[in-house]
Amino acid sequence: MFHFLKLIKQLQHPDSKMKALKELDLFAVKNERNRKYMVEAGVPRAMLSFIVNCFKEDCVSGLEEALSALFLIRIPSAEAKLLAKQNDQIIKSLIWVLGCEFNTQVMVKSHAVSALKSIIETASSVVLERLEPKFFEMIVGVLKQCTTRITQRGINSALHVLLDACPWGRNRLMMVESGAVSALIELELGSPEKRTTELILGILFHLCSCADGRAEFLRHKGGIAVVTKRIMRVSPAADDRAVMILSLISKFSATSWVVHEMLEKHLAVSSTCLSKLFLVTWYGEWRLENRRWLFRAWAKMWTKRCCTWLLGKSLPGIC
Repeated sequence: MFHFLKLIKQLQHPDSKMKALKELDLFAVKNERNRKYMVEAGVPRAMLSFIVNCFKEDCVSGLEEALSALFLIRIPSAEAKLLAKQNDQIIKSLIWVLGCEFNTQVMVKSHAVSALKSIIETASSVVLERLEPKFFEMIVGVLKQCTTRITQRGINSALHVLLDACPWGRNRLMMVESGAVSALIELELGSPEKRTTELILGILFHLCSCADGRAEFLRHKGGIAVVTKRIMRVSPAADDRAVMILSLISKFSATSWVVHEMLEKHLAVSSTCLSKLFLVTWYGEWRLENRRWLFRAWAKMWTKRCCTWLLGKSLPGIC
């Protein structure tokens, strides 16, 4: 551990900092024993301080090595809580990294988002209430270009960051203004892994709880389609969020077009689909009020149009 303390001191000297960073990165790669001693020596704090200094000096030299080492040793929860007073500067520094250009672009930005997730999930409500529009613009920007700028693990970390910030109405509004709704729908249309879908639907539920979020959701032609198609196909958690999104849309934005879209294009494709949705809604952990709004919105359109549509499918020569 003494050697790691020595390397941390060398980070403060311009002539030796690059050599020290490369050594720390190599030690972190080598084995778990090294990583344990590095945490005890305070390497995570030293790496974050280095990143903050790079941000202040507008210098990217050494960031790749620092973020790589930080990703490997990870930021312990206890350590992240101790850094609470510096959270603002750390968050701004990591967001700044997302806007920089590197040779190893994908890995550096994935490591930066992973570090950001560790900081945000332990941050106080005071910190989360003071997040700025640029914060959400950068996170949403990464999601919009996820295939070229970030790994799958990085995508999930970015989604975790957004989900942790969702409970505050101010944050939800900034997410909507940053184009989060459209970016999330586009990401989900790519049929991601199970955990990614659960995170996306969780965030969309929060965003659809505000009028601007619902408007953006309905503005996207694939919004209702992608949510209805995930029901009974991913996981119980995804089912719950998907039905809650549809309930919010049905309760607050149930125009004739919306109900028609839900029923004719996506739910009326198969009577089995409606049966499944009914089971999920009825037997899920749902209050009566939520169920009532969802089915009330469908009732008229279903009786007037969809039964005729289904009959026409069964007996095309008659209807």
